Amino acid sequence: MAYEPLSTSSNALAADARSLSNLKLQAGQKTPAAIKEAAKQFESLFMRELIKSMREATMKSGLMDSPGGDLGADLLDQQFAVQMSGKAGGLSDLIAQQLTRQAGGEDTGNSTDIINLSAPAQVSALRRSSSLAAYGAQANAPSVAPTATVSQSNFVQRHAEAAAKVETTSGIPSSFMLGQAGHETGWGRHEIKMKGGAPSYNLFGIKAGGSWNGKVAEITTTEYVNGEARKTTAKFRAYDSYEASFNDYARLITQSPRYAQASQQTESAHAFATSLKKAGYATDPDYAAKLSRAIHTTQRLQSAQVVAQNI
Repeated sequence: MAYEPLSTSSNALAADARSLSNLKLQAGQKTPAAIKEAAKQFESLFMRELIKSMREATMKSGLMDSPGGDLGADLLDQQFAVQMSGKAGGLSDLIAQQLTRQAGGEDTGNSTDIINLSAPAQVSALRRSSSLAAYGAQANAPSVAPTATVSQSNFVQRHAEAAAKVETTSGIPSSFMLGQAGHETGWGRHEIKMKGGAPSYNLFGIKAGGSWNGKVAEITTTEYVNGEARKTTAKFRAYDSYEASFNDYARLITQSPRYAQASQQTESAHAFATSLKKAGYATDPDYAAKLSRAIHTTQRLQSAQVVAQNI
């Protein structure tokens, strides 16, 4: 079957239904070139929505607002989205790798350790542009993580199903739980172990207090006293599965009066993380900022995975 040449392969954005349908047909050819182009275009669409969200979050004076100005801003956003997409090590590489695996072919897309989710070089160019000064404030926000590693992507995929199940019963967004689990365990690299090396399945660093009657893992950990890091031995809860860990975490956040405020802050990653820190979930003085970055990283990875699955 012959396909119509894709007109978006240069510097255009596949933003209309006809172009998107053609794009899907091209991707269906399963050739490396078609997959690469499809991945680039869907990264462009994702970046366009990201830029749009950043623009909408910026306060406006109202003096220059007009339908013509909105149209011009939208066209400019499209161009920036195209320019920021298709870079080596970018989000399109992640999408292309997943498409290649789904197509049953070999992953030829240089599987690097770092997957660039927001094209830092291009964001820096936006910061330098006086006409988009508002973007600079958003790009400088401490909660936005510019990159994600392959281990982070694998961690999110590994625990996505358990987190989704617990989200439906607890109301806590899966991205919040996955981000916190990733932060607490170093994205799976530093999980709490039982004596002898068996897994404790404790993804959230929940300690075993006097009310805990289950299994216990005792390890050396770092606590902060008056802002100073100190090594100490502590007991942590142990479970029979990762899903049990997610369930216990959700019970703690939604049922403990200590975290009542945090459980009501699920509309904002920053507010949720700040509330947990204020409630004493962790002693690290930078915990809120670190957790916010982890959650935003998870949200970007989830968005990328949804895009790839829907192609």
